[in-house]
Amino acid sequence: MDEHDRPAPGLGRLADAVLSLEAERTGSSASGDDVVDLPGSTEGDLTLRDALRIGGTKTFTVLALLVAFDELESATLGTLAPDIGRSLNISDGTTVFITAASGAFLVLGSLPMGYLADRYRRGRIIGWASLVFSLMVFLSGLALNGFMLFLTRMGSGIAKSNQLPVQGSLVADTYPIASRGRVSAATAIAGRVTGTLSPLLVGAIASIAGGSDGWRWAYFILAVPSAIAALFAFRLPEPTRGQFEKQDVLGEVIDSERALPTSMEAAFSRLLQIRTIRTTVIAFAALGFGLFTVPVLTNLFLEERYGLGSFGRGVVATVSGVAVLIVLPFVGKLYDRLYRVSPEKALRLVGMLVLPAALLVPAQFFMPNAALFAILSIPPAVMLSSAFVMVGPLLASVTPYRLRGMGSALAAIYIFFIGATGGSLLSGLIVNAYSPRAAVITIFVPATVIGGFLILRSSAFIRSDLRMVVDELREEKSEHERLREHPDSIPALQVTHVDFSYGPVQILFDVSFEVAKGECVALLGTNGAGKSTILRVVAGLGTPSRGAVRHHGRSITYVSPEYRTQLGLRMLPGGKGIFADMTIRENVEMAAWIKRKDKAELARCVESALAMFPELGERSDERASSLSGGQQQLLAFAQTLATEPEILIIDELSLGLAPIMVERLVQLITDLRATGLTIIVVEQSLNVALAIADRAVFLEKGHVRFDGPIRDLVERQDLARAVFLGDEGG
Repeated sequence: MDEHDRPAPGLGRLADAVLSLEAERTGSSASGDDVVDLPGSTEGDLTLRDALRIGGTKTFTVLALLVAFDELESATLGTLAPDIGRSLNISDGTTVFITAASGAFLVLGSLPMGYLADRYRRGRIIGWASLVFSLMVFLSGLALNGFMLFLTRMGSGIAKSNQLPVQGSLVADTYPIASRGRVSAATAIAGRVTGTLSPLLVGAIASIAGGSDGWRWAYFILAVPSAIAALFAFRLPEPTRGQFEKQDVLGEVIDSERALPTSMEAAFSRLLQIRTIRTTVIAFAALGFGLFTVPVLTNLFLEERYGLGSFGRGVVATVSGVAVLIVLPFVGKLYDRLYRVSPEKALRLVGMLVLPAALLVPAQFFMPNAALFAILSIPPAVMLSSAFVMVGPLLASVTPYRLRGMGSALAAIYIFFIGATGGSLLSGLIVNAYSPRAAVITIFVPATVIGGFLILRSSAFIRSDLRMVVDELREEKSEHERLREHPDSIPALQVTHVDFSYGPVQILFDVSFEVAKGECVALLGTNGAGKSTILRVVAGLGTPSRGAVRHHGRSITYVSPEYRTQLGLRMLPGGKGIFADMTIRENVEMAAWIKRKDKAELARCVESALAMFPELGERSDERASSLSGGQQQLLAFAQTLATEPEILIIDELSLGLAPIMVERLVQLITDLRATGLTIIVVEQSLNVALAIADRAVFLEKGHVRFDGPIRDLVERQDLARAVFLGDEGG
């Protein structure tokens, strides 16, 4: 075994203790046989050298440099905070707020960065963001007052927001699952080498420059190498997304170039349904209250209590940095070993590393001298750094590969907006009123305890979330093979193994059905069966917690409703769907607004829709409110048809309508079917369904009880009676 692949003594014993306790609790061995089907469990042991040989050194080198410069910038801000405060004539509380809240500015860029990372070439995004970062670092050195520093900190924070969503997703797709712990640790080492030396470096620069403005030169110098590294980022290779999960679970890397763009709303909805992610990001939001303010509070305390200057404060920070640097080479090996044995044990270890810091960090602030303060800073620094190295790869493993950018953006919102902003505001108030020590005790202790226990809790969910990843990959492969081998059999619409919940109440359970091109399918069932809910999922108005929706073989599960309309999916909702105060023609024009770029085409669609309903065309200049209930339903139908749908989705076709109007609609659907239009309709009447549909899908309490020719359903008296007698809803 290579020396750097041998677990550090303390961490190794802790890992063994976790494995031993888990084996005793479950009565099983730690052989890892129970995780053989999870991503990364079959890759075997990979060294860092193996990982770099597979994924290449270019990406690792450039990203490691960018992380190093980020650490250097953060250390500059923390180490020189007292000097900056005096130079700009701002209070300690304001200094704490500006310096610690800079992390909160990451939130402003996280959403767009995550959005871009899941759609476009990530090297270019990193390059542009890093160039902006270097410019903001330079401008920080030119700040003349606290407000100008605040603005430059905001700009650099937004630029640095590419690190989690863009750089993180790029690393996950570039290097194998079994080596992500080592790659994460090695990248952290690059940052820590700089972070360890930077307090000395920036302190020395400030001392050499001298005067009250010596701190400015640290920013001027840092901006140059940051800009150079940014230029190299533009040429980073773009890997296949999710390639290692596909290779490990499926045995091949299937083509995903046909993937459609993910909507931000659907991505967040899906991610927050992954319990590991939801619990862990809340945990780190709590941890952020203390973690982002402690470095600044430490430097203020060292100056006030021990009288240390910028160089002395740099020496104290370097002590813990060196200790972390010694341990980090073993952390990656430890994570990879634990993950192969059991992912939940790896996550549990993260929580066990976080909790002791709640006591160790405050204890530093009661030390009689700076030397003991520096010595006692070593254990919590090692534990927290190790925890952060492990949690990134763990979260990447449970995030669907198409949503990794948005997943990291979600984490950034919780960590930096809630944690960093909340912590900096509270710390600033407490520092001004009391002292840095009071701020640490009041904020860091409860935040760390809450965060640690939440991480421990999240370990109970990770296995089921990983199995969900496996299920999605296998479903994707199955559909890919079907598309490749039998392209003519691909239906117009597929709903596959869909689960859906409203909050904690699950409505749909493993719902699957298909609709062929030109087919009309009726969704039938009892009240509350989930019929309208599944239509909402198909239309993009609800995001399933499991399963997929496909349009001609391509997944639209996370595609926005607006984009689905461009694909030809149109939904006619139940109830009122018109603008009562507008004229009939204006209603139809509003519905066809997606064709507004071609005015001639827009006019043609409006006239064509009105021609299908003579009773509407004759009154096209009258207000829609003047129509009867049945006529308003016809107008809603005309609105939908004006968009020329490929797949027409109708909720509650005949509900509340007179028989003569129902007959009118049945004839209309019959005519539309003759044109080859694909139709899905929720219907309360089995007789109406028999008149219009080829097949029926019967739902009961969120489960599919029947899927087949509708006339076969009539022979099933137990189901047919439910349709006849059930008071329709759902």
